[in-house]
Amino acid sequence: MVSMNAVLLISFLLWSVGVAGVLIRRNALVILMCVELMLNAANLNFIAFARQSGTVHGQAIALLVMGFAAAEVAVGLALVVALYRRKGNIQVDEINLLKG
Repeated sequence: MVSMNAVLLISFLLWSVGVAGVLIRRNALVILMCVELMLNAANLNFIAFARQSGTVHGQAIALLVMGFAAAEVAVGLALVVALYRRKGNIQVDEINLLKG
């Protein structure tokens, strides 16, 4: 049986890698993958706390987060593909389409 501290440490490491990726990287696809890492870290916490408390509420919330993550990926990939077709690259530093 894995201890709660080990699960929380792994979750923290996953979340930290995700935050670092969002803040450091400039490629839109890598940023989307890092957001997925952060959502999976949250899911790991929800499931760990649900297991410890003996309820299924955390697992239900984790399923809900997975649904949101799938929708986020669909919308994000559509935006990235549209951006690539328009600009020819997906570097977030060069996105200035909303500037007046």
